[in-house]
Amino acid sequence: MSTATSSEIGGSAELTTSQTLRRGLQLSPELRKGLGVTLGLALLSTLGRVLVPFVVQQTTDHGILAEGGPDTGMVVRLVLLAAVAVLLTGVTSYVVNLRLFRASEGGLATLRTRAFRHIHDLSTLTQSTERRGSLVSRVTSDVDTISQFVQFGGLILIISVGQVLLATVLMAIYSPLLALLVWVCFVPLFIVIRHFQGVVGRAYTVVRERVGDMLAAISESVVGAVTIRAYGVEERTGRRIEDAIEEHRRSAIGAQVRAVIAFSTGQLVAGLTTMMVLAVGAVMAANGDITLGELIAFLFLVTLFTQPVQTATEILNEMQNAVAGWRRVIGVIDTPADVSDPGTQGVELPRGPITVEFDDVSFAYPGGDTVLSDVSLTIPPRSRVAVVGETGSGKTTLAKLLTRLMDPAGGRVLLDGVDLRRVRFASLRARVVMVPQEGFLFDTTLLENIRFGRPDATVEDVELTLTEVGLDGWVDSLAHGLGTEVGQRGESLSAGERQLVALARAYLADPDLLVLDEATSAVDPSTEVRIQRALDGLTTGRTSIAIAHRLSTAEAADEVIVVDRGRVVQRGPHEVLVQQQGSVYARLHASWARQQT
Repeated sequence: MSTATSSEIGGSAELTTSQTLRRGLQLSPELRKGLGVTLGLALLSTLGRVLVPFVVQQTTDHGILAEGGPDTGMVVRLVLLAAVAVLLTGVTSYVVNLRLFRASEGGLATLRTRAFRHIHDLSTLTQSTERRGSLVSRVTSDVDTISQFVQFGGLILIISVGQVLLATVLMAIYSPLLALLVWVCFVPLFIVIRHFQGVVGRAYTVVRERVGDMLAAISESVVGAVTIRAYGVEERTGRRIEDAIEEHRRSAIGAQVRAVIAFSTGQLVAGLTTMMVLAVGAVMAANGDITLGELIAFLFLVTLFTQPVQTATEILNEMQNAVAGWRRVIGVIDTPADVSDPGTQGVELPRGPITVEFDDVSFAYPGGDTVLSDVSLTIPPRSRVAVVGETGSGKTTLAKLLTRLMDPAGGRVLLDGVDLRRVRFASLRARVVMVPQEGFLFDTTLLENIRFGRPDATVEDVELTLTEVGLDGWVDSLAHGLGTEVGQRGESLSAGERQLVALARAYLADPDLLVLDEATSAVDPSTEVRIQRALDGLTTGRTSIAIAHRLSTAEAADEVIVVDRGRVVQRGPHEVLVQQQGSVYARLHASWARQQT
């Protein structure tokens, strides 16, 4: 599918709660592994709990109130039985929680990894539909909400349902009338809670969205701190962050208020139920319809019934928060990878000089005008080509299509006659390297940044590269040489130095096709001369395409391709094009030449 028509991240129809849970379990198979054993142990733990009311009833009726006086031996035996049941409950609960913790951490680690990898499978155009901080929140905080529910809520919810059913059966055995009374009190609550869960779910969906907005605003402000200070907009930026935090606060309070209403209603109904059972039970006991021990045991069972109902009410609220986070993560994973790797079905291109061809290529950004129209051109192997044009003419779009960061809306981009969409990513990235306008560096050493694209390179390989690029003297001047830490995004280096490192990285990767997207735009004239000399060696024997802002790059190229309003309007050597009076290239070159004087 064309990137020009790809949907926004998470733009598919919203899943229901049950669909979300099923899809989440599919994406995290570790959550299902050993679930039967865990549920069995949980059932055993529940049986230990319900054994206590039986022991209380037997102790009261046949031990303390036994005919002929208290039966001490029976009381001791029953107390020991209760102790064993409590111990069994504790041990099984520990094992259940341990198993659940391991399964959930494994499953959610898989979910995080899948979401992260899928983000990198999406085109840069699709990624740009959502702020980076919001994408990060989907892989971090949204998964954390799922983790909290799975580890502490999911199984408890299942156990609570089982405990309610088991308590109901035992209550019916002791007194069908009192059991019916309990259910009459709680059925309206169940109906109200079921309706209320939709309200709570929508509220927590808004909370997760506000978390993403808040993280996006904060991360953007941290990354852009220098620009913010330079323009003196700290107060305005602070207000924007405060607004995002305030929106999150309001949505979180709103969701919690709805959750507290549901939980408080459960507590109120539980209290009323206990009071009514005690009143009716006392009358029944006075009439001889139920023994004192059975009444006490029944009150224990009411507690076993009402406690999980209240717990389930609270957990259902947590579940809505988790489901909201799950939906956002699933939204990322289920977003179609519009620039997908053909994998083992793809073509493996052999190494060697590359022929580049644009075959009737068109492209338009969503909601925007056409950027490229019917572009057809062939670039022979070993050519050094410069692509020039005014800002917005489509130069950079050509570079992104050529490196398959995006796919064309129409036509084909071919390498050695093979459509890029059929080429395996591993083969494409090995043969084609792009140096963007801003060299992105990672928070590690200079050495690791240079060999980022070729991790098997030795220190000697890196040093040879620096010598050939002409950067060995600069690296030697640094206190720690190749061991210098460059900081986050390379901020301990200047913009020009970051670009030099990016060029050295590309040189070391040894591509067959080198794409330079205004790679010298961030360096001073003297550095540009040094880079140009290095590029002469780098581009020898391989195809290179430079998106040129400074026309000194075009002057040094074998051929210049001029793009204007999304179309190729001129093509030829610099010496020929500059002589064509009134042409686009002649005007661009004249304007650039005036700026150099």
